[in-house]
Amino acid sequence: MPGKLLEVNIEASRRELGAIGSPQLLYLLVDIKPASSANLVRAPFNLSLVIDRSTSMRGRRLENVLAAATMIVEKLSPDDFFSVVTFSDRASVVVGSSSQQDKAIILNQLRKIEASGGTEVFRGLEAGYRELSRVPLKDHTNHLILLTDGHTYGDSDACLEIVREGASDGISLSAFGIGTDWNGHFLDQLAALSGGETSYIATPGMVVQALQQCIQGLGSVYARNIRLSTEFPSAFKLIAAFRVAPSAQPLGINGNDLLHLGNVEGGARLSFLMELKAASQEPGTKLGLDFELMADIPSESARNHRVRVHYDFDFVAGQPEGEPPKAVVAAVQAWNFHQMNDKVWNDIENGNLKQAQTRMHLLTQRLTEAGHTKLAHQVHAENERLSAGTGVSAESQKALTFATRSLVNQTVRLRTIEDEPL
Repeated sequence: MPGKLLEVNIEASRRELGAIGSPQLLYLLVDIKPASSANLVRAPFNLSLVIDRSTSMRGRRLENVLAAATMIVEKLSPDDFFSVVTFSDRASVVVGSSSQQDKAIILNQLRKIEASGGTEVFRGLEAGYRELSRVPLKDHTNHLILLTDGHTYGDSDACLEIVREGASDGISLSAFGIGTDWNGHFLDQLAALSGGETSYIATPGMVVQALQQCIQGLGSVYARNIRLSTEFPSAFKLIAAFRVAPSAQPLGINGNDLLHLGNVEGGARLSFLMELKAASQEPGTKLGLDFELMADIPSESARNHRVRVHYDFDFVAGQPEGEPPKAVVAAVQAWNFHQMNDKVWNDIENGNLKQAQTRMHLLTQRLTEAGHTKLAHQVHAENERLSAGTGVSAESQKALTFATRSLVNQTVRLRTIEDEPL
């Protein structure tokens, strides 16, 4: 029976809640890190690279994707499993999954990939998961990397279902959107189902660097497939969740009892923020939240390792004393910036341009007050374009969405593991 493998720290916006007669919002910032005695040994990779080769990928986009694939191949160890799948309106297995492959043969196969056809993401995902499943999943870091530059048509539900099934087997997914024509909401849904992440590749030249960062993170994974049971007492309702570190990513709340959080990398913390609604209670009431986390830790041969943490809240008469922890305040403020930005684009998509302009003006003010002047100027410039009737571009939408998202990550970037005992 393995000992303590993970350490968990929880900070609440309030540990004492006012008995005010109505529900109130509560924020929890949760940090997870390897235990001090953790055995930080790299598990072999089981990777599948699923590449969109539709007509729109022709030219520099596909060239840079293949350059990134070459970089991955060069970094493979003999024990790593690797496969490459391409898709348009059908899928092809370019490199079948196996270890100790001849890298020269793989690179030769990559050079033969050409762009043509439409975009049907499910075809690629299906073939990619099939290749990943050829390997003993419990002994590996299992990950599917999806690269696409367009929308998929008619198969969104099938894509979500196969990612959900893969996550139950311990396979995570990262989605890289190239250019501006891909569906950000859809890729976020895919990533959230497995604790993965979505990345915006603004220019083809960014592909290699983005994939290099992804592979570096996977190479240091200590605990994978971290899941949180969300079967909380009826007095607490989970409204939303957002991963703060190691990467900023919305986490899916889909009526499922499990929240997929991602991986714990050796020497780093996994942090996430939860927004809950707490029902009002009588003064003197004490309510507890029991957190149950599950994780797979290959180096310890531990599958579904469980960690339980209890956290109490007291309901008091009058206004609770004390200020919320600074770390929670900073994370919530940055998260609110991102949520405000999302509401702007929802307004624009729904034709509520006046409401969008009002939100943009308020977001500009809030960003300025927080010292994010460069980003505030970007929002203001887009508001000016909207007011002038010229509209806003898909490029601006993607750029601001991921810029505000990164603000949440920045709130913990300077909080090293040694900052405070967990």
